[in-house]
Amino acid sequence: MTRIIGIVSGKGGVGKTTVALNIGTVLAKKYKKDVIIVDGNMTTSHLGLYMGMYYYPISLNHVLSGEVVIDKAMYDYSIPGVRIIPASLSLDDLKGMDVSEMKKHVKELFGKADFVILDGAPGFGREAMATIRASDEVLFVMTPFVPPLMDVIKCYQVAEELGVRSLGVVLNMTGEGRHELGKQEVEQLIELPVISMIPRDKEVLRSLSAKLPVTDMSPNTKSSRELDRLAAYIAGEYYTPPGMVSRLSGLFRRPKA
Repeated sequence: MTRIIGIVSGKGGVGKTTVALNIGTVLAKKYKKDVIIVDGNMTTSHLGLYMGMYYYPISLNHVLSGEVVIDKAMYDYSIPGVRIIPASLSLDDLKGMDVSEMKKHVKELFGKADFVILDGAPGFGREAMATIRASDEVLFVMTPFVPPLMDVIKCYQVAEELGVRSLGVVLNMTGEGRHELGKQEVEQLIELPVISMIPRDKEVLRSLSAKLPVTDMSPNTKSSRELDRLAAYIAGEYYTPPGMVSRLSGLFRRPKA
């Protein structure tokens, strides 16, 4: 069964696209899932850039303009099992789009992957609302401060009104000190579980510069391990830290005669 999961936030700059990209690649590479990642942020599209894609003749914009079916806007990524549906970088391609049709087109992906991950636009505009409506489940991403928390509360209320299941909250870029909101505070205020706390990590910035998922480029960093654990949680898989299998096999290896 295909699960359609929207990665959403009320505010930009909280790392939503990074979370979507890394969850998708871990699900494919480690847990052998077929994944389609869709850039639902048509106005300020970033997903393709994060993945080193600078030119693609057909995009989600063309799908929403009624020019092509959604399969035509799908591209294979360098990691087997991951396909991308990018949004256009051209302002001209914003013309004629009907974002209210996003749900209809996304549903056409049902049965073509294990997971369809929608990287939504921040805020509560038409694009952001279209992502939530097109999703069966949503994951809220925020940094551990009050303004993003208030926006997530609003996002959660919208999802509830639309009957979309909430998976929980991801606290991203944590570890900056006593001015941050803690896990319990966030859970009490939003009334949703915090299912992941991803530490701030310079390797994430390096990975963005290299146009690679941090979980692929630097799998042993704290942020990568937490993203791996988050992907396992979403997929219902048992999380095994990097290197654990080889260490365990070493414990039970028969000694040489």
